[in-house]
Amino acid sequence: MKDVYTLADLRAWPAETPPLRLAVLGDPVAHSASPPMHNAALAACGIHAGYCRLHIRADELPEAFRLLPKMGFTGVNCTIPHKTGALTAVDEADDAARRAGGVNTVLIGDGGKLRGFSTDGAGFERAVREQFGVELHDLRVLVLGAGGGAGRAVAVHCAGAGVPRLTLLNRNVEKLDPLRDAIAAFYPCERLATSPWDNSALAAALDQSDLVVNCSALGMKAGDPSPIRPGFLASRHLLYDTIYTAARTPLMLAADEAGARSANGLAMLLHQGALSFEIWFQRDAPLEVMRSALLANAKQ
Repeated sequence: MKDVYTLADLRAWPAETPPLRLAVLGDPVAHSASPPMHNAALAACGIHAGYCRLHIRADELPEAFRLLPKMGFTGVNCTIPHKTGALTAVDEADDAARRAGGVNTVLIGDGGKLRGFSTDGAGFERAVREQFGVELHDLRVLVLGAGGGAGRAVAVHCAGAGVPRLTLLNRNVEKLDPLRDAIAAFYPCERLATSPWDNSALAAALDQSDLVVNCSALGMKAGDPSPIRPGFLASRHLLYDTIYTAARTPLMLAADEAGARSANGLAMLLHQGALSFEIWFQRDAPLEVMRSALLANAKQ
C-alpha cells in the first residue's frame, strides 16, 4: 500500500491485499494519522479491507465521489478542505452534518448512494469527558477560531449540548455571522456571544469560560506562539487543543505554566474515528486497539 494515492490512482484503482475499501480524503493528507488507527481496527475485527490516504484537490472532489462506489468503497472520511464540499456532494446528510455545515464521514450504500455524517462534535464531547472527567453540558465554553470547519462543528455541538454559555472568537468576525444565526435558531441568544479575536475580547471571554477550545491553526507549525498567553489563563481553566501531535502544543505549554489542565486533539481524532467505524460497519469499534495504534503512530 502506498503512503498516498491520488485521483489518477482512483481512476484505475489498484488491486491490493487486503482490498482498499476505506480512505481519508484531504489536501494535504500525507500527515493523516487515520490509516494506522483504522487498519488496526479492521484487522482486530477480522474485516478484510484496508484504509488509505487519498490526496484529492477541491476541483477533483466531484469526480472522486463518482468513482468511489464504482471502485467498491465502503466509505470515506473527509478532512480539510473537503468537509463543506462533501456536504453538497452526498445524496443525504444527517442533522449533525447539516448543522455543522460539513461532512467528515461518508457511508456508501446500495446503488452507490452517498450518506453524509459529522462525527466531529460527538467525538469532541467524548474526548472532553475522557480527558477531563466532566460533562460538556456543565461547562461554559469559549471556542477560538470558530469560523472554520472544526470550529463550527465544535460550536454547533456545544450549543446542541446545552452549555450554559458559548462564546465564539475569530480573527475575521464576519465569518461568525452565519454560524451565529444558525446556532440562534436552536440556542438561547442571551447565552451566545461572538466577537473579534483580540486581547480585550479574549480576556473578557476567559472570565466567563470554563473550557477553552482552540480550533485555529496556531500551534500546528514549529515556532507558532500559543493562541493564549499564560498570563491570561487561570488554573481553573480547561484547555482543549484540537491540534493532534505527540508533543505538547504551545497552548498546552501555556496551560502548564498557568497550572491548568489541558489535552490535545488525539482523543477527539480517536473518538470521531470510532464513530465513523460504527457508521460503516454497524458494530462497536475496538476503541483500545485504535487508541494504541494512534498513540504508536503519533510517537513516530
